[in-house]
Amino acid sequence: MSLVLGRFCFSFRSRLWRSLPGCQETLDRLHCPGIGPQVASLHASAVASAGHNKWSKVKHIKGPKDAARARLFAKLTMMIKVAVKEAGPNPDFNPFLYQLVEQARQRNMPKSSIEAAIKGEEKSKPTSYALYQARGPGGCSLIIELLTDNTNRSFAELRLLLNKNGGTHTDVLHCFDKKGVVTIQTQDRNGKPVQMEQALDWAIQAGAEDVQEVQDEEEENDIYKYICDLSSLRDVRSQLISFGLVPISSGPEYLPNITVQLSDTDKERVFKLLELIKDQPDVMRVYDNIE
Repeated sequence: MSLVLGRFCFSFRSRLWRSLPGCQETLDRLHCPGIGPQVASLHASAVASAGHNKWSKVKHIKGPKDAARARLFAKLTMMIKVAVKEAGPNPDFNPFLYQLVEQARQRNMPKSSIEAAIKGEEKSKPTSYALYQARGPGGCSLIIELLTDNTNRSFAELRLLLNKNGGTHTDVLHCFDKKGVVTIQTQDRNGKPVQMEQALDWAIQAGAEDVQEVQDEEEENDIYKYICDLSSLRDVRSQLISFGLVPISSGPEYLPNITVQLSDTDKERVFKLLELIKDQPDVMRVYDNIE
């Protein structure tokens, strides 16, 4: 009996509230528990949550990845055009172009974009390769590789970024060694994982000086980097392929011979500066000596 009376009183109170001027609109807007319909409130909150999660994924994951891929393709296009200008459009007679085309394919660059980059060289502006050396926050050293049609403009833009973010233009080339690097997938051509012990054994057989396991900045997965003298780069790459490994890229890189440790504050400042530098359209790669 008390349960029936309770339900009757609850129903009467609800009708009484809704009969007052403006209260129905207020209740519908607030979805007050115990007075307004709880099911509507739960449904609305679920939809809002799903929409928020979807937007977060698009904004924080898909967006930055798409932007990074677009920058990578633009830089590969520039490098291909320079390679064609220096040694012709035939990859069979242009080793640097061959390596770039292979790298573009490994990065899933569309075939039409690769062909357009090769054929469109004569229409492009004159482009030159340049190095910009700098000291970043905390005393770290930076080498910035550029492909630009205006060196003075590119240097001025980098100088401005450095001045605003705790860096300065200075000679740091002595802190790095120029080496040949072959980047390899951690799985062989059959999809079988390659353990570090086996990778080291193949490095010795191929004539490489060292092999390191690092994370690919673009794809965010683990890769192997085989390090060797520049003069033996092509032979090392061929040997690694003969072992069944899958190359991603190969070419010269600047590797630090002196490293520095940074405080958490300086690391945050450096990472912010590096992101700004990498966003510059003329920048190909940035090397640092942060431990």
